[in-house]
Amino acid sequence: MRVAIAGAGAVGRSIAQELVAGEHQVMLIERDSEQFEPHTVEQAEWVLADACEVSSLEEAGLQLCDVVIAATGDDKVNLVVSLLAKTEFAVRRVVARVNSPANEWLFTAAWGVDVAVSTPRVLAAMVEEAVSVGGLVQLLTLRQGQANLVEMTLPDDTPWAGRPVRDVKLPRDAALVTILRGGRVIVPQADDPLEPGDELLFVASADVEPQIRAAFAQA
Repeated sequence: MRVAIAGAGAVGRSIAQELVAGEHQVMLIERDSEQFEPHTVEQAEWVLADACEVSSLEEAGLQLCDVVIAATGDDKVNLVVSLLAKTEFAVRRVVARVNSPANEWLFTAAWGVDVAVSTPRVLAAMVEEAVSVGGLVQLLTLRQGQANLVEMTLPDDTPWAGRPVRDVKLPRDAALVTILRGGRVIVPQADDPLEPGDELLFVASADVEPQIRAAFAQA
């Protein structure tokens, strides 16, 4: 993919390094000359420009990008970049960083945002996931709140030990997409048995999450 990242601070550079390692084409857009440091991610294309200016984005070739990531430390800037990317350049996928949880409600399709990533929320979810066994933890919101990525770790005394995936009666708007077991990533098949300690990842609408909990409460 060709990915444009607005904001070349610590977050933007880290994202760029990960994407470059994945063999994607990356363009970093930064308006602050003090943060313009091409030597930090040499494989990326660097553009010194204001990502809130349509002419600058056009000159940078934003219309050729598959994904735009608004990763600055300013929520106002991230919203403007997202809106321009979607409405002016028809970018297929727009991901925006949310710096203040109070602003999360703004990061919707109305502002061109496909996926909003709230750093405080993600960190909180990671902490909860690390200490929670048997409970359902929301990791990420998808499609402007239409669905969530949620995780459940099966406890040692789970009644589902040895039971096949096909026996799990999930609600209609929920899907088990991955089982993490030790160092393995398992795409679940109907006959795969569940084991204590399995981390189960679901994509589900928020209103059926209680039903997922109930499905694993007893075998």
